Amino acid sequence: MTMSAEANTGTIAALLDRYRTDPALVPAGDLAVSVAFTTYQGVRHGGRSGGYRNQVLSLRVGAATGSCAVEPGSLNPEVVHACAGVPVTDLLQHEDSAVRVAALDAYLAHLRPHTSDVRAETVQVPAGDSVQRSLARAWAVTGLVDAPQNGQVLVIGVVNSLLACLRDRGLRYVPCDLKGGVTEWGEAIVTDFTEALGDCDAVLASGMMLGNGTFDHLLTRVAASGRPIPVTVFAQSGAAVARELLGCGVDALSAEPYPFFWLTGDVSPIHLYRGSCPR
Repeated sequence: MTMSAEANTGTIAALLDRYRTDPALVPAGDLAVSVAFTTYQGVRHGGRSGGYRNQVLSLRVGAATGSCAVEPGSLNPEVVHACAGVPVTDLLQHEDSAVRVAALDAYLAHLRPHTSDVRAETVQVPAGDSVQRSLARAWAVTGLVDAPQNGQVLVIGVVNSLLACLRDRGLRYVPCDLKGGVTEWGEAIVTDFTEALGDCDAVLASGMMLGNGTFDHLLTRVAASGRPIPVTVFAQSGAAVARELLGCGVDALSAEPYPFFWLTGDVSPIHLYRGSCPR
């Protein structure tokens, strides 16, 4: 969904390194992943002209499930199976960045569940069909975006429901996705967010950026812009990891840990964070 790169520099790498090396943060040696699995998603909403597919790696630690999106078909099933029963400390050293992020996500959600985080406003995505639930989630997510009326938002990771809700809120947008192409409404999708960042008032970024190294590049470019550009993250992938960056590059977050809204037509929660409140 974004540029392909290993998460080996910048903020995400620094965060992972802290949990690998800081004695106060390193997970207990006997804390292990109990379940490892992937979820494949193919979507084509009724009334929409196009569709898409995703794959998500998920790891269970205690009562929490951490996740990291990957390119569909890129993750060897044997790598997934081999994660079960392995201590979190070992998986934070794993050669695959998706495993590292999913393990840290699970561990952080295990330590501090979103449901008990005083910073979070938990809202329910109402029951309905896939379009209804996608639009309901998108309305909640876009409400976090800090941009002036008629301002322009750089959307990294194109979700047509998000674009529709931004328009309904009186905002313009630049859609960005590695795959390129066009939106549901025939708008060109740019493939390099650095080209569009300078003309935008805010960023709405997918949590998929956390696992491939591009999120660090985004934060570096925002910091180098010389002006305030609020960054909102909508994260199924790495929801608890993104929470660690609130106030350190991330201004708002929609955290949606597994099970994701698209897995069911029933009511399901998302957790909205604004700014940096003391833990």
